[in-house]
Amino acid sequence: MKILVTGGAGFIGCHACSTFAQAGHEVTAFDNLSRRGSRANADWLAGNFSVTLFEGDVRRFGDLRDCVAKRGPFEAILHLAAQVAVTTSVSHPREDFEINALGTFNVLEVARSQTRPPTLLYASTNKVYGGMEDVAVVEGETRYRYRDLPGGIPANHPLDFHSPYGCSKGAADQYVRDYARIYGIPTVVLRQSCIYGTRQFGVEDQGWVAWFVIAAAFGRPITIYGDGKQVRDVLYVEDLVGAYKAALERSDQVAGRIFNVGGGPGYAMAIWTEFGPMLEELLGREIPVTHAEWRPGDQPVYISDIRRAEEALDWRPTITPRDGIARLYEWVQANRDLVARELGF
Repeated sequence: MKILVTGGAGFIGCHACSTFAQAGHEVTAFDNLSRRGSRANADWLAGNFSVTLFEGDVRRFGDLRDCVAKRGPFEAILHLAAQVAVTTSVSHPREDFEINALGTFNVLEVARSQTRPPTLLYASTNKVYGGMEDVAVVEGETRYRYRDLPGGIPANHPLDFHSPYGCSKGAADQYVRDYARIYGIPTVVLRQSCIYGTRQFGVEDQGWVAWFVIAAAFGRPITIYGDGKQVRDVLYVEDLVGAYKAALERSDQVAGRIFNVGGGPGYAMAIWTEFGPMLEELLGREIPVTHAEWRPGDQPVYISDIRRAEEALDWRPTITPRDGIARLYEWVQANRDLVARELGF
């Protein structure tokens, strides 16, 4: 297939590009190379895989149209380009809207412009569910848990866009779904939860697993906002790309559908009371941290109910948090100069 990956030089995008290129597909990475680490990831792709880079911005429809004219038509589009930090969306809401909402609309329209519309996968987010204040949460010794949802939050849970980021991604999420209904474009929405892995240049505001691993490896200060019992289900990036592959292979059966894609209850952990000891064991030393007030809107628990994806896609996570975190730590140690340069250490 000819596959277009928007945000193809990003953390998730470069893994998607490399995986599909290795499988023999003709892959184009569309990226404006503005994010931290994107140029390094683009160089990694160029030096190791048959992936073509097309520099462009999803906010400019003309860039996408030119990409389709020169590299298309495409049989599949993975729309991963995004503004990804809630904090940035609060300080720069217009930019957030233009990248996430307008950018997705542009991708949908360029897909619709093809004589034969491509299968379009959209990387959505669990933030479309908002704070979920109506969901009962119980505090345990090391973590919070759902009182009534042992399987996690299902994909049919009520939407409640919260923060400019939640609104922009949520609007895009619904546009992607509706283009399947109105225009017959085979779209699939994947609401992702806490993706982590190699080539992720995490910072405090986004990519917490990578940030904690990097900060610990470099002896940088770590701040825990809240009590550290907040629970998230984590998913290693290779498992996520496996879900993309499964969705493309089954596009006829799953077109127009929405899935939660995360680690699920089996791969959930408290962000510090459980993750911290695991990281300390890996490093062989204690990791000092400071605590600060809870961040506004921070969910005590978010766990994806992934049973719909497991059934429809014949997919499930395979890389445990312990194994995935060890892989990430080993990559950071083997690429210390690169990580330090990209993060300005």
